Amino acid sequence: MAKFELKLPKMGESVAEATITSWLKNVGDTIEADEAVLEIATDKVDSEVPSEVDGVLTEILFNVDDVVQVGQTIAVIETEADVASSASTPVAEPVKQDVAASPEVVQIAQTVEVAKQQVAAPVINSGERFYSPLVKNIAKQEGIQQAELDTVPGTGKEGRVTKHDILSYIENRGSQSNVEATKTQEAPKVAPAQSNGTAKESAPVVASGDDEIIEMSRMGKLIAHHMVESVQTSAHVQSFIEADVTKIWNWRNKVKKEFAQREGENLTFTPIFMEAVAKALRDYPMMNISVQGDKIIKKKHINLGMAAALGDGNLIVPVIKDADQLNLVGMTKKVNDLASRARENKLKPDDIQGGTYTVTNVGTFGSIMGTPIINQPQVGILALGAIRKVPAVVETPEGDFIGIRYRMFMSHSYDHRVVNGALGGQFVKAVKDYLEAWDSNREI
Repeated sequence: MAKFELKLPKMGESVAEATITSWLKNVGDTIEADEAVLEIATDKVDSEVPSEVDGVLTEILFNVDDVVQVGQTIAVIETEADVASSASTPVAEPVKQDVAASPEVVQIAQTVEVAKQQVAAPVINSGERFYSPLVKNIAKQEGIQQAELDTVPGTGKEGRVTKHDILSYIENRGSQSNVEATKTQEAPKVAPAQSNGTAKESAPVVASGDDEIIEMSRMGKLIAHHMVESVQTSAHVQSFIEADVTKIWNWRNKVKKEFAQREGENLTFTPIFMEAVAKALRDYPMMNISVQGDKIIKKKHINLGMAAALGDGNLIVPVIKDADQLNLVGMTKKVNDLASRARENKLKPDDIQGGTYTVTNVGTFGSIMGTPIINQPQVGILALGAIRKVPAVVETPEGDFIGIRYRMFMSHSYDHRVVNGALGGQFVKAVKDYLEAWDSNREI
């Protein structure tokens, strides 16, 4: 018999950890290769972790709600196959000493053991705070109990306590205790009305008898944090432009039935707009960048994020990789596949990673325009408004006249730290030009 260590797999670019949401198998269960063992959640995607071997689950090393790093062992599977695994590596036994321990040494060892047992109360995830196994282990070794650990300020995502936080706390443990005690004594001297609003305060929830208090979902909290962080990071400005999409409207009506019969896919407006955006990004590569400190990273690939609505009202942004390399048929199939899997909650972590620019269709909900928030670390996002049938001036060689046209507004939000108004306006103008220059006789 051999033991196989089931590790948390790499789940996409920049994904370093995941939260265990449920175990699908229990200790003692028989598992087949590729069978799901547990469910995990990253920032926005829920996923399953399958077994790589046949065998019996003998150990579960983490609990539900534990945060696990990529590459960490999360379970042990006993298999009859000869699988190489660090779990089967023999552990070196301590060297036995022939010299008998003195009574004083035995007494000290017993005292230490009793002390360890007194502080061995397990650390758990309390409230909205998650502690990684590494942090829990350090707390246990240093004798930090739950109540004390809950007071350690965290600098990680959503206030999570990192390894650096707890080590820094331990290093300054005595002085921190004094500082906290001083703050506690001084706190009553400041009345709530004297707050200048610069510090974050946790205001109590106020509700009348008939109000309903609804807890935000995990995804809702992550989105809220991401949006606030974006506004605090980027200098948001907007440029607005109106495009005449009458040619596209008429062309799509002409070819959509034939396209559906031939390709088995519905031809929507989204892939058409995505194609135009990809072309504009190729023309203006400085919109296809990200910012890291005082450095600008110019992206080689054009990976378009496509905001999609979920059934619970939240949004997710799957990514079309190398969008400028796809023809309209390929773009349509990719858009439909990602949208379908987003609605069914079947996206993989890699499907939402690596975006370099985002497009959101606010017109789906009837809005004629919007001011979208940039999807960090990108520097731009384009909102597509509803297509409206309106009277408009039509210019012809014979003169101008009033006609019925299909028009839409586009709202371009961009990071004014690195994108000036000229570039932001030229880019969205290029998208408009591509849409209005549509070939009414284009074959697909």
